[in-house]
Amino acid sequence: MRIAFAGLATSHPFTDARTVARRAELVVWEEDAVRLARFAEEHSAATVVPTLKELLAAEPDGVVLTVPTPRTAEALGPVLEAGAPCFVNKPAAATRAGLRELDALIAPVAERVMSGSVLRFAPGFAGRRVDPAEVLAVRATVRHDVGLWATGYNPWQDDPAEGGGTMVTMGIHGVELLVALLGPDVRLVGAAGATRHYGSLRSEDTGVMALQWGNGVPGTVEILGVTEEESYTVTVHTRDAAETIVIQGGDDVLRGLGYEGTIEAFLAMVGGAPSPVPWEQTRAILDVLISAREAVPPS
Repeated sequence: MRIAFAGLATSHPFTDARTVARRAELVVWEEDAVRLARFAEEHSAATVVPTLKELLAAEPDGVVLTVPTPRTAEALGPVLEAGAPCFVNKPAAATRAGLRELDALIAPVAERVMSGSVLRFAPGFAGRRVDPAEVLAVRATVRHDVGLWATGYNPWQDDPAEGGGTMVTMGIHGVELLVALLGPDVRLVGAAGATRHYGSLRSEDTGVMALQWGNGVPGTVEILGVTEEESYTVTVHTRDAAETIVIQGGDDVLRGLGYEGTIEAFLAMVGGAPSPVPWEQTRAILDVLISAREAVPPS
């Protein structure tokens, strides 16, 4: 089996490759020489190619796509034309225009594309079910430090007009978990953001979103980008109790945070299974995030 890594724009493909390398031959394309050298050093057996066209000419069985968010559609088009199933690292879009581009590309082949937060495949969350009729309200709290952006790392991620900033890039984790539980019939009610610590950011380091599902259930997503510890918490309130689900890396981050589960789901797609994450859900998540970004001007 041959898996292609199209772009190394964030930390995720480096993490993904550690799982994929146990099962498949790697082919990689990346325009940044430093990132490419780091990948090649870790995966010396990987085949390096100079262009996306040559990557696809290698006839990969599947593609992990991680380019800067504004370039996702530009790169995804040729991948889908080549016929390979594709895992698009999050977020697939951060603007309304970007989402429209994805709609046009993905709608005809939705079962062959997967995207979103790895957390839905974390062992502590995967397979969780709730009865929406019993739910009073839900809350997701995302604790993931964004201090690296304050040093100038990957400035496009912190740019609200390109990567969406903290509201989108970190907020996706919370929205994804709630949509995985309650479904895609959801809309943004309101959002707010603030810079509480990292003053050099172009986006915010703290945010909140209010959501509501079509059946009336309200939800809240809290985003804390100033934190010593990475963790993700979902609370489901019912008449009788409040169930809390905590997702942490623990001793095995790849497994604990869902990276391994995500790649296993993607490799199942390579084997012929449909995407385990319906595009209807992914689109709803991106729509909420983009609406939040539109509602909160840069700080």
